[in-house]
Amino acid sequence: MNQKMTTQTKMTRRILLRVAYDGTNYHGWQLQPNAATIEGELNRALCALTGEEIVVTGASRTDAGVHALGNVAVFDTTSRIPAEKFSYALNQRLPEDIVIQSSKQVADDFHPRHCDCRKTYEYDILNRTFPLPAYRNTAYFLYGTLNIEAMRRACQAFLGEHDFASFCAAGAQVQTTVRTIYSLEVECRPLTEANVGSADQLLTIRVKGNGFLYNMVRIIAGTLVEVGRGHIKPEEVAGIIAAKDRAKAGPTAPARGLRLVEIEYRKNQ
Repeated sequence: MNQKMTTQTKMTRRILLRVAYDGTNYHGWQLQPNAATIEGELNRALCALTGEEIVVTGASRTDAGVHALGNVAVFDTTSRIPAEKFSYALNQRLPEDIVIQSSKQVADDFHPRHCDCRKTYEYDILNRTFPLPAYRNTAYFLYGTLNIEAMRRACQAFLGEHDFASFCAAGAQVQTTVRTIYSLEVECRPLTEANVGSADQLLTIRVKGNGFLYNMVRIIAGTLVEVGRGHIKPEEVAGIIAAKDRAKAGPTAPARGLRLVEIEYRKNQ
């Protein structure tokens, strides 16, 4: 009887967290010595909550300054806290710029990076004469007229499965640079703040794919900006992709405009 109770008490479960954060004050997701990271804060809060040495495994290792509405992390625990209650308990222990949106138990062999999923990212561009302080950490400020229709035409070249080596930053450790993009669009909406000009706008580049290379979304954004400025023609983008040469694509847009919106798993997790 005692042995059975001990076995039940020590049963390990795998818990999935959906995590939203403002990445401004962090050196990215991944744990680093002597630097504040999202992973480090999650580990600290979980260890304090459970009394166990816990290290989370994240789905997307976002860079310094990048934000998220729904990144995913999993961890194993023998704690008897109900899975859905971890979100409430952790939010009392995390800084206010990191908030757990939900928590639940998943299969013991579920790995957030080794399964079929769809990731959606958004990149915001504040297009006006002067910056607005409210957007200083969440959008790339850009002065000058952009040809939005040209940017939208250029999006078509990215759709489907391609070798995106031209859109991968140096230093990436991947087995293949082939990825599939399911949708890519440029949304444009006028600003609603007081004292803004009629031409002021906020652009959102939204992309969904089965995975992204190191800095891939930011390079896509930088390339579309070059199209909007007239430095690259929309019909030239297909050739840039085919070249598989990073030097052919546009610059890497700043991190602050990027956010991971959602990760959808093909099997219901």
